[in-house]
Amino acid sequence: MLHTPKPRTLRRLAALLLLAAATLHGTPAAAAGADDPGWTAEPASADGATARRPSFYLAGPAGTVLEDRLTLSNTGDRERTVTLRGGDAYNTPDGAFAVRPAAASPGAGSWISFGAAATVTLPPHTRAVVPFTVTVPPASPPGDHPAAVVAAEGGHEAGVRVDLRVSGPALAALTVEEVSVRGHGAATAVAYTLVNRGNVALTPALALHAEGGLGGGSGPRTARALPVELLPGRRVTLTEPWPGAPAFGRVALRLTATAPGAAPATATTTAWFVPRGSAAWAGAGLVLLGTGALFLVRAARRGPPRARPPEPAGGPSGPAASEPELTGASR
Repeated sequence: MLHTPKPRTLRRLAALLLLAAATLHGTPAAAAGADDPGWTAEPASADGATARRPSFYLAGPAGTVLEDRLTLSNTGDRERTVTLRGGDAYNTPDGAFAVRPAAASPGAGSWISFGAAATVTLPPHTRAVVPFTVTVPPASPPGDHPAAVVAAEGGHEAGVRVDLRVSGPALAALTVEEVSVRGHGAATAVAYTLVNRGNVALTPALALHAEGGLGGGSGPRTARALPVELLPGRRVTLTEPWPGAPAFGRVALRLTATAPGAAPATATTTAWFVPRGSAAWAGAGLVLLGTGALFLVRAARRGPPRARPPEPAGGPSGPAASEPELTGASR
């Protein structure tokens, strides 16, 4: 008896045939593999250590030369040629960690050197440990100088963070600026700018305190750690969700930012909340109220109306009497 394959079985056979064809022609079997460069870069483990380091940490006085090692691993089946360099690290406007190009890295990125090992050729399935130095200039100011080691090959780049601290007084200083309220209802958010005015990296937290308004949450909110590390001299613009904002009225808002070692920084602003459906009527009412108040103020300044002086005894045919000018009175 001849057995007919089920449709599901036919689909599985077709998938296996396609996979075999892809393997024969050297095409990756999974689309996710297309993003894999086939090599990795990471800090070399210390002698005898089993834990992997997420980044480099180097510290020393100005004028010193520091050393560390980078591990490159070729996980693919073909040879790789990787180039290595240093780069300055910075915060993007939204707080992300980024690395500048070599030509735009006059800071700590230019202190990093791989010497003759700036270009490394890796045979398939091999690993290389590459030493590098960080030469701190004698006049370098104390504090954190963020940088990164950048490995590049075939249009793909991988950056490994370098936390470099120059010995000396550490100053943690933070300010909050440019506070504003955006959105309505559950989409209300508070926009603000944090500025690191010290010489060390900061991990800030933010607390929000609101007073006034009706139909919403006022009072203090617990400080929340922010998902950003603010590098020295950098500023970032962030938004804090405020789904419990008042539905109506004037609200006084105070933001307090804190960070380890830094004095609390505060900034204030006020905001009016008006229900969307009542915005036009509320605006018209405010205009009318303002117009009426202005009219009353002007009337109070004029005082009561003055009596018109009597006509001379000669009547209308007599000589004309001069009428005094009333400054500010309507004619």
